[in-house]
Amino acid sequence: MKQKITLLFLLAIASLSAQINYKGFIGKYPIEFVSEVYFSDGQGSAIYAYSNYDTPIVLNAKLTGKTLVFTEKDKNDKETAKLTFENYDQESEQLNGVWRDLNSGKELKISLTKEFDVKHGNDVEWTEIEILQPVSFRDKYFKLVISKEKGSFYSKVSGVKIIEKKTDKLIQKVDVECQLWGLDNIDIGDYNFDGFEDFSVFESSYAGPNTSRIYFLYNPKTGKYFESSFSGTSLEFDSTAKRIYEHNQCCAGRSIQRAEYKVVNNKMILIKRTCMEYDEKTQDYKNIKCD
Repeated sequence: MKQKITLLFLLAIASLSAQINYKGFIGKYPIEFVSEVYFSDGQGSAIYAYSNYDTPIVLNAKLTGKTLVFTEKDKNDKETAKLTFENYDQESEQLNGVWRDLNSGKELKISLTKEFDVKHGNDVEWTEIEILQPVSFRDKYFKLVISKEKGSFYSKVSGVKIIEKKTDKLIQKVDVECQLWGLDNIDIGDYNFDGFEDFSVFESSYAGPNTSRIYFLYNPKTGKYFESSFSGTSLEFDSTAKRIYEHNQCCAGRSIQRAEYKVVNNKMILIKRTCMEYDEKTQDYKNIKCD
């Protein structure tokens, strides 16, 4: 296995900035570093993963002036490490900082070189840029494949790569056509309640809080993932009850639809659907007939 640390940070604050991919070192260890920075209030979050394990670690971020600091915490919410970048400038081709272990005081230099920006605009184009994702399985991690066509202002997600942690071997690539949702496009879970972890890809956002995803289920016989027929708006999965819940609202929350499904042979089977509409007279929701 090649010695590499992969570091991914995701900041979600208020105004959009380009995603940037760097390569470089923490101490003597090679790293890949992917950033998306929003800085209206200086707050943010981050994720990094040592590729010995390729397991993401969540960080909190704070920008004060030109000093960008990431804080790592353990499962007990105790701070364990900080990554500090003085004179931070996202336009620079070089990014230098210090990693510090808060328990031992040990410090390592961070030295990064920009590889590419994920920029928007009608005149920008590229094919198959890969961005590491912040979730992973025990033995596999993900890279998002994004493409940009000339004449289209925004880039799109065109695929997902599933990669083995120990060897960095490509296990599978799936093709999709989805919106790019920052760096946090992949989610994992047991969507068909069979005891095996599956994954999903953010597909699109709609009016209000409504979103959709594409769900890929694991086939234990082949060791690969297949695209399911699962569909719906803002689906939630209850592994205890083995039920899928759908929530759809429109018209500034005045109209709400909810549905409950069970899973049979990897298909969503509707159990019940309820529809509600806000009543001005009672100042509350009332049940109505679903279309």
